[in-house]
Amino acid sequence: MAKIEEVEQARNSIQDIIHKTPIIHSQSLQEKWGRRVFFKAEHLQKTGSFKIRGAANAVTNAASDGATLVTAASSGNHGQAVAYVAAELGISSVIVVPTDASPAKVAAIKAYGGQVEYCGTTSAERIPHAKALAKQQGGVYIPPYDHRDIIAGQGTAGLEIIEQMTDVDAIVVPVGGGGLISGILTAVKAKRPDVLVIGAEPALASDTALSLGRGKITAIGPTATIADGLRTSQPGDLTFPILSELLDGLVLVEEEEIIEAMRDIAVRTKQLVEPSGAVAAAAVMSGKAGAPDQTIVAVISGGNVDLPRFAALLSATGNE
Repeated sequence: MAKIEEVEQARNSIQDIIHKTPIIHSQSLQEKWGRRVFFKAEHLQKTGSFKIRGAANAVTNAASDGATLVTAASSGNHGQAVAYVAAELGISSVIVVPTDASPAKVAAIKAYGGQVEYCGTTSAERIPHAKALAKQQGGVYIPPYDHRDIIAGQGTAGLEIIEQMTDVDAIVVPVGGGGLISGILTAVKAKRPDVLVIGAEPALASDTALSLGRGKITAIGPTATIADGLRTSQPGDLTFPILSELLDGLVLVEEEEIIEAMRDIAVRTKQLVEPSGAVAAAAVMSGKAGAPDQTIVAVISGGNVDLPRFAALLSATGNE
């Protein structure tokens, strides 16, 4: 299990690569949702998502060990982050994406200098291919979530939250493979065990909820959730035990709730948030996570969505 010392070490290692993202607030959203909610703005992070934190830690460590090539399997955000950090460090990257990956995310990976390969639609298909490429080309595979360096890097977001919001009662975090929430749990429960950490997962991609309910890692098949960054097949071998031991709760959100949260955030705060990035906010908006008497921080995990898709999603369920 990851340790707080690893998170603190990661912060020292990556502080010159990442942004310390702000906490933003909307009084009108607080009134509409009936919750004292703040947002950890990871969509304003370098490469547009929290993924740069873990990628910066893992790629930096790989490069320090002599790696000249890294590979990754990603629906987009992790791949962008790995490509960006690799380019910053002067090494090569190959990113394996699903065949239905967001064009905006693929374009960004290429812009950051990454070579793109397509493979399947699930992480169960992408990951073995990325590992094989690393082996064939003498590179290092950088996992999207199930790695101590990744978990420690993502945990730096948790350190920032409890330093920026000393009165926080609950932190709501989107859940895919579990790297972000595992890192935040590691940091927050070591520093502020009184703060609740609640996961939010798309109902259409409920592998973590299913696994927690059964008490063991359980895989699901392909999913069509609009939250493409959370389309993992199962929790990680490293992340699942952390969630099992430390998580204070997990809620499921519907596709319509994700879209409504995206719309509310865009209208009330003028922030562009991708579907995966709106999942934690949707959990608060729907009343499934956080109580009216609590100070809540919802993590907006990313903002990498192309404008035509953003407009199509918001128009699909009508206007405010």
